[in-house]
Amino acid sequence: MFSKILIANRGEIACRVIQTAHRLGIRCVAVYSEADSRARHVAMADEAFLLGPAPSAESYLQADKIIEIARQSGAQAIHPGYGFLSENTEFADSCARHGLVFIGPPAAAIAAMGSKSAAKAIMQQAGVPLLPGYHGAGQSPELLRDEAAKCGFPLLLKAVAGGGGKGMRVVNHIDEFDDALAAARREAKNAFGNPDMLLERYLHQARHVEIQVFCDSHGNGLYLAERDCSVQRRHQKVLEEAPAPGLSAATRQAMGEAAVRAAQAIDYVGAGTVEFLYQGDGDFYFMEMNTRLQVEHPVTEMITGLDLVEWQLRVADGEPLPLTQQQVRVRGHALEARIYAEDPEHDFLPATGRLHYLRTPAESDHVRVDTGVVEGDEIGIHYDPMIAKLIVWDDNREQAINRLVQALEQYRIGGVKNNVRFLHTLADTQPFRRAELDTGFIEQHRQLLFPPARLDGQRALVLAAGFWLETTRAGNRCAGDPWSPFGRQNGWRLNSEYARPLQLLVGETLHQLTIVERPPGHEIGIDGGRYYLQTRLQDDQLSAVVDGHTLSVHGWLRDNRLTLFYQGESFACRRHEEHFEPQQGDTSGGLLAPMNGVMVAVLVKEGETVSAGQTLVVMEAMKMEHAIKAPRDGMVGDIYYREGEQVAEGAELIVLESTAEEISR
Repeated sequence: MFSKILIANRGEIACRVIQTAHRLGIRCVAVYSEADSRARHVAMADEAFLLGPAPSAESYLQADKIIEIARQSGAQAIHPGYGFLSENTEFADSCARHGLVFIGPPAAAIAAMGSKSAAKAIMQQAGVPLLPGYHGAGQSPELLRDEAAKCGFPLLLKAVAGGGGKGMRVVNHIDEFDDALAAARREAKNAFGNPDMLLERYLHQARHVEIQVFCDSHGNGLYLAERDCSVQRRHQKVLEEAPAPGLSAATRQAMGEAAVRAAQAIDYVGAGTVEFLYQGDGDFYFMEMNTRLQVEHPVTEMITGLDLVEWQLRVADGEPLPLTQQQVRVRGHALEARIYAEDPEHDFLPATGRLHYLRTPAESDHVRVDTGVVEGDEIGIHYDPMIAKLIVWDDNREQAINRLVQALEQYRIGGVKNNVRFLHTLADTQPFRRAELDTGFIEQHRQLLFPPARLDGQRALVLAAGFWLETTRAGNRCAGDPWSPFGRQNGWRLNSEYARPLQLLVGETLHQLTIVERPPGHEIGIDGGRYYLQTRLQDDQLSAVVDGHTLSVHGWLRDNRLTLFYQGESFACRRHEEHFEPQQGDTSGGLLAPMNGVMVAVLVKEGETVSAGQTLVVMEAMKMEHAIKAPRDGMVGDIYYREGEQVAEGAELIVLESTAEEISR
């Protein structure tokens, strides 16, 4: 076995590899960018080397520098993780040339599956079912448009070198094709350096079912059950589970054997995943093969009791597979929820910020948290916005879902927008519990997935008042004599009752509260209503009784901004501070950046007349493109950013002026 390896990655997967390597007595070398100098994976490793500036092209994609660091540090092998260089043929080749073991498949296997068009040709020869489409070498827009018409609609445009939902577009009509092709090519070029596309029919209400395969250098291959990854947004997985619910034993075996045939057709070695579209009637179609460890591998580990990273290390060291197909056992059910820094209510826009407050559920045999961040870390614009993976296991699917719902209620994040509430709602919906799964699940059930808050607004404000009372009281007790009358905060007045005012802003709505001491609690007046409140604060947990209703919430208070956490949801407010806003001048308006990112395309010129819904500029964040469209008819005024420039969230991008015709109306 290796004595030292280098992990050519960052974040959660780098930490994951280090954990297993250390358990096996293997020393680990980390690499990092300037943005990651204090990252968790750097602290966990035995030694670490700086690669360069934050952009991945100047750091984690610097293959030559990574290989030089491996040689300099005495590492015998390189684990690429996933993303970055994990499916880079030249990197795998270069490792071999420099006497380093690439902990992954041979370069030829990566090359065979790295092009989705070439992969489909290989699958056709191996007898694996394929969807109708086009995966040829010709890439002119005219040819692709003609092939799209032959394929029929809806169809999926997919980058041949892609992955992770990047460079993909669903096209429902020929009129949409040209714009979708341009956007998908641009995104693919930025993410993978290759703008080539393939086309395939898009199946509505199909499921995404994938098989975990493993092969060794001795000709052995097997499959380790399957995973259902149908719950997606923007073609990126949100929630995965294993085994896939509702598959017959015959379908499970047929799909597993097809996946092993696919891997052995390219002389595969190591961990890989063969992805299929499954229609629920036993029919399945090859999508692609990922020649690396998948993000969702923990659910397979939870149901098999195996450590797939350990298998990777052993197979890369030349050992045979530890088990045969007949020895593989599957027990129970596991789910994984990907916790992202993003805003689900605004089309899942990626978010940035500092993790000022971070609380996770306790880990056990039933609950696992894979993460690369700790409280205080920054979620920036340069890398994937995933904060963590929350994985749960139990004896059956229903109990596993209950575990997930409970664990998400215990996952609390302050300082960065995130999808915890969305995941909690999703996992607890009846369609998901009934396993009514397909790749359009989120769109189909959007109304269910964005329900009103469980905690009504007035009651939340009452609890917010209680949290402020308790924290202020605690602060006064710490500051001096706990028995001092000046620390009681009751606003005592001779022959009068004092109602202390408290103004709280929820969004842009101002709420006027009054607080009157009524021992042993307080009377809270709010928007015409009155509530009797008793509270007790221990650490960040507020135990409260509101008009006889006992409940418990957690809170995070920073700079007059308070976030309460209750049953997987959060409620944010802030104390109002008077300030003056400049008066608005004319009817012209500026379009603001919805997130931090890079300007990748400016599609209009100053003075140009545009129509409502027309795309004006395109931004990119976390390698995903976002079109900024005109909210109304108008004329383009100043354009403040050029292509390639960094843009901060909230920055004015472009001025949209009203035309004379609009003003007259």
